[in-house]
Amino acid sequence: MIPLLGTFLSILSSITGQLGPNYDPLFYDVMVYIFGTIMFTVFLLGIIAFWLRVHGWSYKDNRERWVDELDRHFEKEGIGLIPDNGKYW
Repeated sequence: MIPLLGTFLSILSSITGQLGPNYDPLFYDVMVYIFGTIMFTVFLLGIIAFWLRVHGWSYKDNRERWVDELDRHFEKEGIGLIPDNGKYW
């Protein structure tokens, strides 16, 4: 645990050392560009994953297997159908 804390403090001191008179524009720019690229990649992968989750590769991927099984069970048992004999109203 102590080596991890020491490593973290070392990294933190090197990053904070870039502020003020020791400012290195190249270090700051590269750090921002890498962080921005990673964030944009995560955002883009999230959009792609959401689109695939909603639309899927085909219709069968759009509906999950358990939903189809549940629909077949409800149809077989007559669950969820509106009764037409009027005794429930």
